[in-house]
Amino acid sequence: GIASVVAGHPLDTVKTRLQAGQGYGNTLKCVLTVYRNESVTGFFKGMSFPLASIGIYSSVVFGVYSNTLRFLSQLRHGDAATTPSLADMTVASLVAGVLSVGIGTPVELVKIRLQMQTQPYTKESVKLKSTAPGSPVYRGPIHCFRTILQKEGIAGVYRGNVAMLLRDVPGYYAYFIPYAMFCDWITPDGSISPNPSSIWVAGGVAGAVSWAVCTPMDVVKSRLQADGVYLNQYKGTLDCMLQSYQNEGVKVFFRGLMVNTVRGFPSSAAMFLGYELSLKAMKRCQTETNP
Repeated sequence: GIASVVAGHPLDTVKTRLQAGQGYGNTLKCVLTVYRNESVTGFFKGMSFPLASIGIYSSVVFGVYSNTLRFLSQLRHGDAATTPSLADMTVASLVAGVLSVGIGTPVELVKIRLQMQTQPYTKESVKLKSTAPGSPVYRGPIHCFRTILQKEGIAGVYRGNVAMLLRDVPGYYAYFIPYAMFCDWITPDGSISPNPSSIWVAGGVAGAVSWAVCTPMDVVKSRLQADGVYLNQYKGTLDCMLQSYQNEGVKVFFRGLMVNTVRGFPSSAAMFLGYELSLKAMKRCQTETNP
């Protein structure tokens, strides 16, 4: 999880600015604007909270997925080690997508609020223009979370959860299944498990496919979660979709598509490689400890 955040966060910031911000134009213009106004550190805004919490989030997603597969294999075939069918992987992906929202929504909310804060927080600047778009509001992730909780309550902490559910359920389906299929395809016959390069490529392809599929709902989620810093523009998921469509047409739902797809490759490649290598290392440790 940590590997995926480090690999993908800079482009994630660009994606969020394109989807929920104003005046950034295309991807290249957005990158140059962020760099010109905020230097390299601007690309890493909001990274600390996902970095601190991604371990829990990723363990839930991957743990739920793999344990659901084992349960279904045991239930349907009488052996948890049986190679899962496409139907088993589909159910496991959907379950993982649903349960991930409970942990993922607050993390995504804080990350996006900090990514959209274009100026550094100082007491003087807050006194001068605390309600002006682009002005600083949050000192950091803890202050951001506490402020949202105080001003908007639990509902505010889970703002955008419906959009995230509609993003993650099909998103994880298009994440785990292409990974398993592509990994199986590029692994040489006779090999017990895929090698690191196969894992890296399969994970990258799965990430690119998944983010391409869920970009439209990712746009809606980003807009809903960025909303509320200075004013409340959207009443909910459907209202956000309608307003976005009326103001900018259908193309608005594909904002950040290229960035999402490009970012999805290294981010997911790092995620799956870290996951598989960590599992192998832990299994080796257990074997050596309990021969």
